[in-house]
Amino acid sequence: MSYRGMLNTTDTGAAEMRDAQDGDSFDGAVMSHEHPNVSGIGIKACRQNCQKGMLSSCKCQIMHREKSGGELNDSPVEEKAESDVELTNEISAPYEVPQFPIEQIEKKLQIQRHLNERQTSGSRSLAASTMTCSHRESSSSNEDRDTMTYSGQLDADINFQRVSISGEDTSGVPLEDLERASTLLIEALRLRSRYMAMSDQSFPSTTARFLKTVRLKDRYDNVPAKEVPELHTRPSEMRLTNPWLLDFPDDKKYLIKPINGVFHIFEDEASAFPLQFEYPDMNQFVNDMQVMCNMIADGPLKSFCYRRLCYLSSKYQMHVLLNELRELAAQKAVPHRDFYNTRKVDTHIHAASCMNQKHLLRFIKKTLKNNANEVVTLTNGQPMTLAQVFQSMNLTTYDLTVDMLDVHADRNTFHRFDKFNSKYNPIGESRLREVFLKTDNYLNGKYFAQIIKEVAFDLEESKYQNAELRLSIYGKSPDEWKKLAKWAIDNEVYSSNIRWLIQIPRLFDIFKSNKMMKSFQEILNNIFLPLFEATARPSEHEELHRFLQYVIGFDSVDDESKPENPLFDNDVPRPEEWTYEDNPPYAYYIYYMYANMTVLNKFRQQRGMNTFVLRPHCGEAGPVQHLVCGYLMAENISHGLLLRKVPVLQYLYYLTQIGIAMSPLSNNSLFLNYHRNPLPEYLARGLIISLSTDDPLQFHFTKEPLMEEYSIAAQVWKLSSCDMCELARNSVIMSGFPHTIKQQWLGPTYFEDGIMGNDITRTNVPEIRVAYRYETLLDELSNIFKVNTTTTQHIDHH
Repeated sequence: MSYRGMLNTTDTGAAEMRDAQDGDSFDGAVMSHEHPNVSGIGIKACRQNCQKGMLSSCKCQIMHREKSGGELNDSPVEEKAESDVELTNEISAPYEVPQFPIEQIEKKLQIQRHLNERQTSGSRSLAASTMTCSHRESSSSNEDRDTMTYSGQLDADINFQRVSISGEDTSGVPLEDLERASTLLIEALRLRSRYMAMSDQSFPSTTARFLKTVRLKDRYDNVPAKEVPELHTRPSEMRLTNPWLLDFPDDKKYLIKPINGVFHIFEDEASAFPLQFEYPDMNQFVNDMQVMCNMIADGPLKSFCYRRLCYLSSKYQMHVLLNELRELAAQKAVPHRDFYNTRKVDTHIHAASCMNQKHLLRFIKKTLKNNANEVVTLTNGQPMTLAQVFQSMNLTTYDLTVDMLDVHADRNTFHRFDKFNSKYNPIGESRLREVFLKTDNYLNGKYFAQIIKEVAFDLEESKYQNAELRLSIYGKSPDEWKKLAKWAIDNEVYSSNIRWLIQIPRLFDIFKSNKMMKSFQEILNNIFLPLFEATARPSEHEELHRFLQYVIGFDSVDDESKPENPLFDNDVPRPEEWTYEDNPPYAYYIYYMYANMTVLNKFRQQRGMNTFVLRPHCGEAGPVQHLVCGYLMAENISHGLLLRKVPVLQYLYYLTQIGIAMSPLSNNSLFLNYHRNPLPEYLARGLIISLSTDDPLQFHFTKEPLMEEYSIAAQVWKLSSCDMCELARNSVIMSGFPHTIKQQWLGPTYFEDGIMGNDITRTNVPEIRVAYRYETLLDELSNIFKVNTTTTQHIDHH
């Protein structure tokens, strides 16, 4: 197309669009008319006057195509005419009675004039205006403005069909609603920015730059927004000779003790005050939670976010219609690379079920054949060999089948998390789970280590598939960490394709009912105190110090649909006071995990060690307040199904680019039928989505469960090769693999915005798709921030 696919939608209606297209167009461009003062003159006559240069007579705008560098530009005459336009008190027609008090009209017109002045002072290139931010950021520094403009120009150079909305008001809502929504959304963005900065987790640099332009006088003014987190720049190398080699910092005699459930570090026993590591206290968290919960229930804001999400879906459909063939051609032009040999990470998978059922069956048969006389467990104080365990069940290797294992989820597990948990027991026997799928048993996890290493070998053989396996720490005893680290090192459970997350089940009520502990503080002591001790005195906890270099973060797991009181106030008991039989709510668990992890990260960073992130199960079922916790405190989440019911949170997850690891096959067996899964909708709107397997033992059949997940999604939702490669790229970006490894997989500048962060020869994601995603995000952020920044300027000026 000669006009580079610039599709301008206007407020003048379909008839005027047809009228404009019937006449003489300028080099095929679709013309956009805006007629604030046209009353008796017709559209066609108006256009003729414009073509003759009589712009002052009707005060309308016509988009001219000037052949200067192939860009769409307005003529100088039109620029002057635009600056001469004065808005009147007329709402639509001169005879219409005003619906609002004169003060509201004057305020609206005042805001609109500021918007007009900013638009006329900006660049007149419409194509570049969707990428550059000079007319959206009033108080940004020259460096920030130059950076965003340069990045926008690079994206503008990508040749594809763009969809833009012209006109003074492109949001589709009244100005008052836009102003109010802008204020609330910016407050929510600043909240997450602050929580991420405190805990050393990542926050998108694009959104951070926009936040720096806001000059709101509130309690967060002194918190800097981190553009590229230090997490991305810390050196970490792959050690192919001995993966457990590691430097040991000097031991320090720090005193570590909890205060109100959060561990504090003192220089020594004589110190009266702890080291100043900032974290949000419980009162602040409760207040922030209430702010966010009020926000997601706000009617006008819900409507605004819903409309923006619908717009993003429609815009993506238009983008696919116009550019699908171009994207495919770009992929075909790349030698060697295709979907099969792009790096992909299974961002949500549990170690105890990382093998498929056939693999587990073969392993059990092989072990029973080769190690029949090995003592594997104690029953009533009596040692039992593996052969005796199977004899007590009247089974032989010949009898064992996949059906007899009964580990696969079926129709009976739908909305029955208890039945799903029982599927972890092969043949319904908890003894077999203890023997084969536990790290802490009579054999110190020998068989579990062997089967994990077989899974790792399959991943290494495939070369391009990687996994982030979840290992459990229950918080039952203080030596769990020591045993887990010893299991990994003694059995050499290491692979360059695997990293570990530590999942913490929310089981305090069970421990309490079994008289295993008195208060919730004991769980926190057992989970976090060994980590602080290993950070302070690594040589005393040598194995744990070595193991932690491959641990990337924490996960919180359990049935989210359990009944609970999702909200609590400042009077909630502190952990040492929580001695009830009831389980604390989800938010209580997540807060104390986040707060202790925040202090631990600051401590480890000071000691030159790797830090951790929080990536809980969130939004699979249960109250939507779980997603508020994830928004405030988690770098990424798993599942996120309930976002489809909360447009405000879904829009915020988009603006902050929070990674969501989705497992449609898992959801299909437990909570949501496959065809109702919101993954394709999330992907279309631009949320950072990755595909993951969750539990291959329960949900998958093949040797490559991650590829099985991709193939079923591609078939059911008709995903293109570009969609699949985008999902794979997202999975690597949101994963916890080290910075240097991500550079090898995605390109040396993968953390940059827009096409600067994409290397198609490694990711196979066309730059058209990356540029579209970046430009769309810039448009949404600009739509929010331009009103708020302008309003703030006006208030400050007066």
